[in-house]
Amino acid sequence: MNDTANGPIQIFDRASVRRHRARADLSGEHGFLFRELAERLAERLGEFDRNFANAALFGDRAGLLQVALDSTGVKTLRGVHSLFTVADEISESVAGYDDDALNLGVAKLDLVMSHLTLHWINDLPGVLLQINKALRPDGLFLSSMFGGETLTELRQALSIAEEEIEGGVSPRVSPFIDIRDAGALLQRAGFALPLADIDTIVVTYEDIFSLMQDLRGMGETNAVHQRRKTFVRQETLMRAGEIYAQEFSDSDGRLRATFQTVFLTGWAPDESQPKPLRPGSAKARLADALGTEEIPTGEKPGH
Repeated sequence: MNDTANGPIQIFDRASVRRHRARADLSGEHGFLFRELAERLAERLGEFDRNFANAALFGDRAGLLQVALDSTGVKTLRGVHSLFTVADEISESVAGYDDDALNLGVAKLDLVMSHLTLHWINDLPGVLLQINKALRPDGLFLSSMFGGETLTELRQALSIAEEEIEGGVSPRVSPFIDIRDAGALLQRAGFALPLADIDTIVVTYEDIFSLMQDLRGMGETNAVHQRRKTFVRQETLMRAGEIYAQEFSDSDGRLRATFQTVFLTGWAPDESQPKPLRPGSAKARLADALGTEEIPTGEKPGH
């Protein structure tokens, strides 16, 4: 775990995250987004023509990823949950894992998958390092997590309303990672062939209250340590709803809510993996391939 001068990194309030997850209902209508994205993550695994004899699922809330993976070639799946990732398994006797200390062992796994969990991790670089360490050479890491554009409409509406009504802004929506930072984190954690790509799903709601009810049902409401510990004032919330409707509604009056998902792919390094060519080692000239004349550096065409 990374430490700062004042102790371990603490972006999120774990007790709040635990409470939010405990009241979530992903098995019902609120789980629609988690089910859809679990299927998309499973499809990505299906693109690899191999079996994974020993795999771990990290943060598979309500078992939705396991359901989506039933048709894949994964032979053995071992569930790994942090203390707060599964509402009915919040106990040390059942889980025994901390979100920043997974205790997966060293070079024991062929596959680690994480579904919509990493955006709640306090020490994400440290957790990625642990996952890489747990993989055998040429083992695969696949993950989904909410990205930087998620709930951008709600963030903007709440910020403007809070500034107008209360004269200041506090974090009302949890932060999400940018895709460029996600790719850099994979490299920093030592993964080979790192890849970060995004899917964006736009969901429409009747009003801001319907959206916030859905977020509560998903267990995805704000748990940032620096948030205000009081509820949004009614006046502020009503004004946010007005701004949301003015700025982010469709022609039929329904409000748009963006959910951007970052999918991460990385491999534990292995000698069998393709390596980039050394500078100057190319056997063919690009000019020949393009059918053009090569111009030496510093010269201009026609001179």
